[in-house]
Amino acid sequence: MLPGPSPEDTSGSPGRRTAVSAGLCAGAALFAVLLALLGASMAARGTGELRIPGAGRTTALRVAVFAALALHLGELAGARLARAGPAPRGWALPAALTGAAASAAQIAVLAAVSGLGVTTVYGTVEGRLLLVMANGFLLAAGCVALDRPSWAPLPLAVVVGAEALRAHPEPYTPMLGTALTVVHLTAASLWTGGLLYVLCTAWLRRGDPAGARAVLVRYARLAAWLFAALAATGTVSTLRRLPADVVLSTAYGRVLIAKLVLVAVVGALALTARHRLRAGRDVLPPARAELALLAVVVVLSAVLTVVPDPHWLSTR
Repeated sequence: MLPGPSPEDTSGSPGRRTAVSAGLCAGAALFAVLLALLGASMAARGTGELRIPGAGRTTALRVAVFAALALHLGELAGARLARAGPAPRGWALPAALTGAAASAAQIAVLAAVSGLGVTTVYGTVEGRLLLVMANGFLLAAGCVALDRPSWAPLPLAVVVGAEALRAHPEPYTPMLGTALTVVHLTAASLWTGGLLYVLCTAWLRRGDPAGARAVLVRYARLAAWLFAALAATGTVSTLRRLPADVVLSTAYGRVLIAKLVLVAVVGALALTARHRLRAGRDVLPPARAELALLAVVVVLSAVLTVVPDPHWLSTR
């Protein structure tokens, strides 16, 4: 969970290390794209569930929305934690614009797979919520462009609320499900985006180990609360949405199990990094692994919003 500055790595030439890092990033990006495009169909194989039209495109666009939220909220939280000192170049504006484009593109995909016109799709519940999300991202981008980043949390909160309503339409206690998703999505965005921000900040401040460590300690306090919120809301949501008799026989159950396994590994890496921080050791290796796995968790979360509701196949 907690990245930090590491001693200079003297193994191998800088050019070779850069090439290896670039190769790993390219491979990870390709894996994420394939998982987004094929994840829903692969998870549903052999379950008897109907094919979801446009599942790959929709998943990829929702990954973009989740990533945009994580980058923007993570920068807002990370900047407060970093305080004075060298800081990463801001990515909130491009993130917000990407989120707006991805939200609007989902309206086009919805129109294409449903055979309806775009204006007709605007009249549906999902179309209206996607439009609200696109506008919320645009307002957040405007806050950044006007040099008022402290105003951005309000439109981003609207985006999170609209996504919670759109992604989890429930005929049973819908408000409870929406509230759980709002907390879960906010905590996940802050954890993932905040981790990336402090990782970059610690690297920029590697010449000041005490200053870098202070940022990490402040992040550690926030991350502990975020993890607790994620665990609580995730557990309750799982018990509500996944009947026990279809855990392995539905796409939702299979994807959720994969996500829970990864979250458990991420938690172990976070604890390892936390222990290293207290011991004054290098925390960068487990933090990098944690961030990489969190990226996969983001993709799986997007897949979960696309696959069918498991209650349709439950015998209870």
